[in-house]
Amino acid sequence: MSAGRPRVGLITPDPGHPLLAATTALLTGSGQAVVETLAPDAGLPAGEPAAVYLLKSRTPQAIRLARALEAAGAAVLNSAAATARCQDRTAMAADARRAGLPFVPTRSYASAAELAAGEGEMAAGPVVVKSRRSAKGDVVVRLDGPAAVREFAASAPPGPYVAQDFVPNDGWDHKLWVIGPQVFAALRRSELAASAGTFTGSVDIPDAWRDLVRRTGEVFGLDVYGVDVLATPAGPVVVDVNAFPGVRDQAGAPEALAALALRAARGLTAAPNR
Repeated sequence: MSAGRPRVGLITPDPGHPLLAATTALLTGSGQAVVETLAPDAGLPAGEPAAVYLLKSRTPQAIRLARALEAAGAAVLNSAAATARCQDRTAMAADARRAGLPFVPTRSYASAAELAAGEGEMAAGPVVVKSRRSAKGDVVVRLDGPAAVREFAASAPPGPYVAQDFVPNDGWDHKLWVIGPQVFAALRRSELAASAGTFTGSVDIPDAWRDLVRRTGEVFGLDVYGVDVLATPAGPVVVDVNAFPGVRDQAGAPEALAALALRAARGLTAAPNR
């Protein structure tokens, strides 16, 4: 520590990200912590590691660095294992359904050719095809029937992919974000809609949805995370889980992250979902 102040590390290529920058300003401006940045492709820092690291990167290099820091005795939020698990949509779906979460049915294919063959044998209804690995700029596309799947696969990158049954909904993704004990919510126009990406401000959600999103965090061992939920005639359905999302334009999010980092750095409590 520096003059009694804990050290908080950021594993990120972008310390100027609005959530991280605001959190850093809160921690350093109040003199409560020293904040350091580690590039995801950096090696272990010299000397004693910081008390806690915030893993705001999902690249393989960042996850390897997080594992090394954990082995050196540092706390990492989210853990390397939890972050890696959320990158694999096949593992994500299996974990969620095994735990009884209302997760959309998901099938996995090793290649585009296997996708075309497998989906061509199924019902003619629409499916949502995604890259198996969750990453910025990955594939997310609705395909209406086997012919459309085959056409997509003929020119698509080799894969792997997952296919999820299309779930009837109102065209909005409910973006639920959790930082420690706090839940934030907004609506985003579905990636499959014509006006994809349009966000609303904060919205209220039912208590049952709050329970669902917290249960999701428990299942995946996450401390800072996002859950994409669709409102369907049968109730809420989870379609994706993200480790350490941006939590955009949510009043109180930087304060929640600063408080979580300080508690972890000071060893006052284990991460809430560990």
